[in-house]
Amino acid sequence: MPTLISQPTRIQAAGNKPKLIDEYIGRVNSKTSAASVAHMRSPQGWLEPGQTPEFDEFTIVLKGMLRIEHTGETLDVNAGQAVIAHAGEWVRYSTPQEGGAEYIAVCLPAFSMETVHRDE
Repeated sequence: MPTLISQPTRIQAAGNKPKLIDEYIGRVNSKTSAASVAHMRSPQGWLEPGQTPEFDEFTIVLKGMLRIEHTGETLDVNAGQAVIAHAGEWVRYSTPQEGGAEYIAVCLPAFSMETVHRDE
């Protein structure tokens, strides 16, 4: 039988500015460890610590631009584009442009604080 997810749970975000994370599927909202799906809205100038997660993260940018720093390079992902950050690779996300960004993030397996491995 399908499981209805009637509403997301608001998750506290890491970073230098407030960012909205609404988890629809994941360890918190649906008690799902296989995958997580979250709707993200981050303001202009938001920057989070770098991380080397144990999960793949699939991101679709809906509005604005999401910047992803990875080993020695920077990748700008614009509205209508997607990106895959692979498990075990160091990345750092930010939204430097006016208006910030809105995007959907899917993590396999589900995001967890124990497996994200953020920089100190």
